Amino acid sequence: MNIFKIKVMKNKSKKIVSKFSFTDKRTRSEKVKSFFQSLVFWRGRKKGIIHTRNIELDDFRYIFFPKGFEKYGYLGTHLWNEEGSYFKALYPLVLALDYEAKPKLCPRWFLRFLHVFGSDRSIVRVRNWTLHDLLRKLTKGIAFVDWKTKWYDYDLRISIHAPEYLQELASAIEDRFYSTGRQKEIVEQIKAIDPDASIIWGSIERLEKQLEKLENDNRSTT
Repeated sequence: MNIFKIKVMKNKSKKIVSKFSFTDKRTRSEKVKSFFQSLVFWRGRKKGIIHTRNIELDDFRYIFFPKGFEKYGYLGTHLWNEEGSYFKALYPLVLALDYEAKPKLCPRWFLRFLHVFGSDRSIVRVRNWTLHDLLRKLTKGIAFVDWKTKWYDYDLRISIHAPEYLQELASAIEDRFYSTGRQKEIVEQIKAIDPDASIIWGSIERLEKQLEKLENDNRSTT
């Protein structure tokens, strides 16, 4: 019985080493050199399939003199067209993400600085791990990962890293955008058949039934 206990204790004491573990074998001086290289006006670097950008004057303009929506650029994805329907739909979400992510005493220019020199102004690349991790810590990991449309131009898909209530806000925006876009599409089809048709907005199902009835009536008269 005692022998069995000893064997179990020995097995538990064995350290499990992952075959995917990575050890940074650079010397201290090499790490320090790499850190400062990522801070200065420096060319991008390549390691395997990973490339980092060249830091340009426009990056400093972005940090200290952002244009419009760029001031929230540290969150990740940008909305380039500030006049379109997608911008109007997503802007409230960005404001909510910024409110939750930005520390009260931390200026946005510093977060944009970390975004450029730490995350290479990207949501997938890392230029400097120390600065990248600091940005994640300050913003509590909140980020605007991506947005796109899938099957239709009103089928909006939003991806964010955020607390549950912000995830629910993103879902509500997706649902609202889809409902509005689909209703407009159906109304156009209704008006093509009957320009004088009375329209009651608010329900996709009701408009689809109205369109179906018009189509059936149109077939029966031809």
